[in-house]
Amino acid sequence: MVHGSDAEFCLVLVTVSSEAEATAIAQTVVQEKLAACVNLIPVRSVYIWQDQLQQEPEWQLLIKTTRDRCSALQERILALHSYEVPEILAIPIQAGSPSYLAWIETQVNETRE
Repeated sequence: MVHGSDAEFCLVLVTVSSEAEATAIAQTVVQEKLAACVNLIPVRSVYIWQDQLQQEPEWQLLIKTTRDRCSALQERILALHSYEVPEILAIPIQAGSPSYLAWIETQVNETRE
């Protein structure tokens, strides 16, 4: 495992209302080299919205990227997302497989052809 005090990589969590929206966002951010990989997972979310308890099926996106690409990734998600207040949470990756982290780096490198 590679460990570091300054995380160069992050896991971005995003929820959306449908599989179609999840797929569209995932494909866009990978094709635009903002993310190396996106996992799509069906979930059920419980939250308060406009003073009402909500329990909704949603799709969780687990997006792997570099710290340098996080801001551009967030801007792109905001442009694509259907929610008024979308969940976009970036979690620093403190350790990981050196070969996988290197792969993330190559996938989001802006000069990659």
